[in-house]
Amino acid sequence: MQARRDETAGDRPFNNLLRRLNDADFALIAPHLTEVDGNPSDVLYSPGDNVEIVHFPCGPSLVSYLVANEDGRDVETILIGREGAVGGIVSQGFLPAYTRIMVKFAGPFARLPVSKLDAAKAKSVSLSNIFARYADCLLAQMFQSTACNAIHSIEQRTAKWIMSAMERTDGEDVVPLTHEQLATLLGVGRSYASRVIQTFKAEGILETRRGSFLVRNPEQLKIRSCLCNEAVKGHFEEVLRGVYPDPEIGN
Repeated sequence: MQARRDETAGDRPFNNLLRRLNDADFALIAPHLTEVDGNPSDVLYSPGDNVEIVHFPCGPSLVSYLVANEDGRDVETILIGREGAVGGIVSQGFLPAYTRIMVKFAGPFARLPVSKLDAAKAKSVSLSNIFARYADCLLAQMFQSTACNAIHSIEQRTAKWIMSAMERTDGEDVVPLTHEQLATLLGVGRSYASRVIQTFKAEGILETRRGSFLVRNPEQLKIRSCLCNEAVKGHFEEVLRGVYPDPEIGN
């Protein structure tokens, strides 16, 4: 990851959780924020690492949580974009990471030492409350992902992941996912993922490009998707209104 300082919106990094803070709360952490560029496959944390830095994806940046399995495969559980943060959110930090957290889509990140965030929380009830509510939303995503993997078809989950990625890129039609990455998201072999993609291609829903998908019919893609994304967005709106990305208003 390389240093970066020019990808800000106004006076704040383009992260909706940071933008949700009031001016006084943001001032408590602003002097300690740094910005870097994240590249695909950059590892933010591996299992067992001490969690000392909070990473805030900005703009189109996207990270994923990967859980290792006994067969050697990593299965991705949830995606986190500019609506949130990873590292030291649910815990107080400095505990060992349980999963691998990896950059999925390239872009800017804001970084904040967990110790500085904890010190700011101790000074501000409202700031502590915002991060507690985000932790609730993060857990809701994990619960929903568990249910989705148990009851929904590969086709539904494929459509869901692509829709979720589109939301984080302001509804752009090109989603930078390979067949291999999609298979990891789904927790299936590459051949299974490729068969689903071929079906979607035959139905005119998307096309494949080198290292990406071009969505031709987002309406049909949404119809083929399960409702898990909508459930998560609904919870975000109840708990942290305006934080989950909405391509229609560009947040």
